[in-house]
Amino acid sequence: MAFLLYDGTFEGFLTVVFECYAQKLAPVDLCKETAFQKNLFIKKLSIHTDEQKAGRVWRSLQAKLHRQNKNLPLLVFLSESTGIEMKLYRFIRRVFDSGRSIETDFGDQDVLELKKIERQVLRETMRILQFVRFQQSRDGLFFAPVEPEFDVLPFTINHFRERFADQLWLIYDIKRDYGIFYDLKETREVVLSEKTFSQTDGKVSANLLEETEETYQTLWKAYFDHINIPERENEKLQLQHMPRRYWKFLPEKSPIK
Repeated sequence: MAFLLYDGTFEGFLTVVFECYAQKLAPVDLCKETAFQKNLFIKKLSIHTDEQKAGRVWRSLQAKLHRQNKNLPLLVFLSESTGIEMKLYRFIRRVFDSGRSIETDFGDQDVLELKKIERQVLRETMRILQFVRFQQSRDGLFFAPVEPEFDVLPFTINHFRERFADQLWLIYDIKRDYGIFYDLKETREVVLSEKTFSQTDGKVSANLLEETEETYQTLWKAYFDHINIPERENEKLQLQHMPRRYWKFLPEKSPIK
């Protein structure tokens, strides 16, 4: 029995699952290498990511899970919740080892919690789709900063690629320091070594913005103020549907200069 360490990727986690079966390992815990607290008295084993092994586990899971739950393992993994690896590992073991479906066995604490986390991640994904606001730069790139509670960018790619297929765009997760860039043909993950935007509110430097961008943002703020009815404001309801952490990225929530 040992602590199993992996590189923090979903493929790395699936490789761990594969090796647990192949080597008959019974992990005490699973965690990212960067999060492991060194202890001389703890036996640890580092598992190196193998995409082929990860792919075998994923395909086997897809064959076992009901169509409504096929994305559940990835969704809950992206939640980055404390201890999520062991909960997901135990769930996957039950899926593989049980002769019946266990996905609706809510008497199992892991199943119950994973479904709860899945709903939270899906809700955060929908918020990203609703609250992304692009800024157009002089070179024609549409840039949008985000800071989601969970690492949900991978689940938004298809939506933006289909909706903005004729535009260059980059959606950047400030909190996790990576983004998804679309070059009119394909999307790829990028990390910006030089930041030309504020890491506080994501605003692109004024000298890099397209000339009409500031005008459009002002019009958007004016439209929002115009349709707003002060007498009917319900701040509690507004916060429920539009969490405050998104406000700094929304031009409509900024005062008109």
